[in-house]
Amino acid sequence: RIGKTELVLKATEKMKRIYYLALEKNNLDRFYNLCLNYFPELNKYKKDWEVLFDFLKDKVDVIIIDEFQNLIKEDKNILNIFQNIVDNILKNSKIKLIIVGSSISMIKSKVLSYKSPLYGRRTLSYKLRPISFFDLKEFFPDKNILELIEIYGFAGGNPYYLSKINGNFWDWLDKELKEKTFILDEVDFLMRYEFENPSLYKSILEAISFGKNTIKEIKDYIKVERTDLSPYLKNLIEVELIKRIVPIDQKINSRAGRYYINDNFIGFWFRYIYPNLSSIEEGIFDINTIKNDYNRYLGYVFEDIAKQFLIKSKLFKFTKIGKWWYKDKEIDLVAYNENTKDIYLIECKYSNNINPKEILEDLKEKSEYINLDIKNKYYIIFAKSFKERIKENNLYLFDLKDLENIYN
Repeated sequence: RIGKTELVLKATEKMKRIYYLALEKNNLDRFYNLCLNYFPELNKYKKDWEVLFDFLKDKVDVIIIDEFQNLIKEDKNILNIFQNIVDNILKNSKIKLIIVGSSISMIKSKVLSYKSPLYGRRTLSYKLRPISFFDLKEFFPDKNILELIEIYGFAGGNPYYLSKINGNFWDWLDKELKEKTFILDEVDFLMRYEFENPSLYKSILEAISFGKNTIKEIKDYIKVERTDLSPYLKNLIEVELIKRIVPIDQKINSRAGRYYINDNFIGFWFRYIYPNLSSIEEGIFDINTIKNDYNRYLGYVFEDIAKQFLIKSKLFKFTKIGKWWYKDKEIDLVAYNENTKDIYLIECKYSNNINPKEILEDLKEKSEYINLDIKNKYYIIFAKSFKERIKENNLYLFDLKDLENIYN
């Protein structure tokens, strides 16, 4: 859903190409028949991958194989076959071979890993990522920043979901849920790429989407006290559905790690769609169920937007940025410059009429517990709006109007 196929097709639209979308079976037959459409003389050739590539290498500029993981699922020897194709058949030709895959786990382990027959043979590997919040204006030039934040909370930076939204976001979402369109089945569709039995994975994702960020909290939520969740969490991290975060002043292997959803659409789906599937199917779901809770949900999304803003704007110089907590104390974001020892303590409140004095005092108190070598402290507060704009040394306030002005 990130736009891999669209990008590849756009980049090669002026080339002589063969584009093949792999399915779960009969791929050699289907690829052969596809090539026959372009080159009828192929009917004299053997139906064989290596024979086909040997024929095509001087006939086309590029061969694109999409959803390559399906070839691997169908034939375990396919990687060895493609190793021979790359090493011996295509070696001195000008043809380009582009492999596209949606299964992160399989592409990493079977194609890109050291043990793969194809290891070391790639000219380039490109991992597409979601677009940033600050690129959303390209999709919705007429929407204000409040609407963009609401949309981002649903779709994240995923072009496929963004392209679906039409008109007013809430009216569109209400209509989509009433008509039971792609939203209901989307996560099942995505998880089939990665997991044979996704039920426990889905329960873990639901728990994390409701703010259960430690292993104990997740276990309590899904009621599996005796089940070791470590391998499940590891797999979810591997396919980038979740991420593990440690406080910025601790090492990556710290036991204090917490788990967070890595994708806004996944977070939205497990918070609002998954628990309400029955009422949506029955046609009795009320969109206000989402609306009434949405500002709370957007709190974490707003943190991510603030983080992107701090990185993109370059208003402050730091070498790392992340979350911080210690016992019952927590700061939304902390940015730290390892060279100058400057630290930026950042609080994000997705609410109106925020009192910056209270937050500032709270940040000053919490900063005493941070285990870093600190020379200068700076305080940054993000909010929808402020009760008053106070001025103090090393304090910076940003509301939605400020963000929109800088955004534009």
